[in-house]
Amino acid sequence: MSIIASLRYRFMKDYGAPALMSIQDFNRRKSRPIPEAFGPPLKANKRLKEILSRHYFLSRFVPGVKKVAWVTSGAPVELLRAFDFYTIYPENHSALVGAKKQGADFCSIAEGDGFSQDLCSYARIDLGHLLSGKTPAGKLPKPDLLFCSNNICQTVIYWYKAIAHELDIPLIHFDAPFVTTEQTLADVDYMAQQLQDMIPVLERVSGQVFYPQDLEVILKRSMESSQTWGKILESMQARPAPMTIFDAFGHLAPIVSLRGLPVAQDYYNILLEEVEDRVKQGIGAITNEKYRLIWDNIAIWYKVRFLATFFAERQMNFVSATYTNAWAETTGHLDVKHPWTSMAKTYGQIILNNNLKHRLELMKQMIKDYNVDGMIMHSTRSCKPYSVGQYDLRKALNAELNLPAVIIDADIADERVWSEQQIQTRLEAFCETLEDTVHV
Repeated sequence: MSIIASLRYRFMKDYGAPALMSIQDFNRRKSRPIPEAFGPPLKANKRLKEILSRHYFLSRFVPGVKKVAWVTSGAPVELLRAFDFYTIYPENHSALVGAKKQGADFCSIAEGDGFSQDLCSYARIDLGHLLSGKTPAGKLPKPDLLFCSNNICQTVIYWYKAIAHELDIPLIHFDAPFVTTEQTLADVDYMAQQLQDMIPVLERVSGQVFYPQDLEVILKRSMESSQTWGKILESMQARPAPMTIFDAFGHLAPIVSLRGLPVAQDYYNILLEEVEDRVKQGIGAITNEKYRLIWDNIAIWYKVRFLATFFAERQMNFVSATYTNAWAETTGHLDVKHPWTSMAKTYGQIILNNNLKHRLELMKQMIKDYNVDGMIMHSTRSCKPYSVGQYDLRKALNAELNLPAVIIDADIADERVWSEQQIQTRLEAFCETLEDTVHV
């Protein structure tokens, strides 16, 4: 560890980051007026921005102090935390780029280097960043290690292989067998052994010795954070719901990229207290909630505001989503007394690594628990594993629950795929059907 780099990092952590937060708060441009269809914004929004800004800001000064790992959202990051890696999530960064409507620019850079436009836009944005160095986050540190898992998709393997080849750095792949019917003991043992076999590589790259008690502390914290996140989502079972799923898309960031760290648990305690207080006072995320919706698939990051406003103005609130639920669904498997097998069970059974029957039963339960009246399914060009089967799911849900639903074709971060007129027409037709079907 460089003494100069360490001193610089500590200074930026103790003084630079707080100063940046103060400057941002002072210079923050006047917020756009909130449409009348919405209730008061969450107070925790400010804290969320501070946490994420601080995370990206400090990452610029971490080289020479901590080893950096780039991680996929479905990877068991708790193991890396035990070696004090500073983690960066390219998927989160790509979502940030998409939300700023810069996705097409980054994708074009990757496409210009030979990557297909049919490739996931998260991957193309990340590769575009790698090739150009461009980022709205200021600057991202180059990784010392790559850590991915195929429990979310197969694309991440080839995406991370391309980065590993470009930067000539180690790549660790956590292989999670797909759950075709149910997770077997052999699958669990296979994944648990993989995790233990990673330790020598992580010790070599990080320069630190593995201590099981450190992992236990981190696992406990991760479990508590995920459980708190689950309680926050459950608060939207109230009518009116204290926040929308579009709020949850943003507040999801800490449980994805800061899972296992104290800052994530502290933040979700604050957010949970606020939403529970709103439930007690009857404060809704929208001013007149008549219809309750569920969202399937990843957010359309460059159109979150448009979609939130479109539905709020029609007295419709998204109160649940399969995407946000993914970071709470399997948390019950975590067990500090059995770290290896519990991590295998937790990360091996997430929604994208599970069969369609499981997903159908999960959606039926969510529709019941949240008193859902209708469903929007985002068929995203970028995420084939999430989008495959949606027409069958819609048919099954309509047959069993007579649930109005519509599928819209778009993309998570590449705004070139958005067809304004076509999607607007589909959504308006859906709203008319919902109003005719559901009697409030």
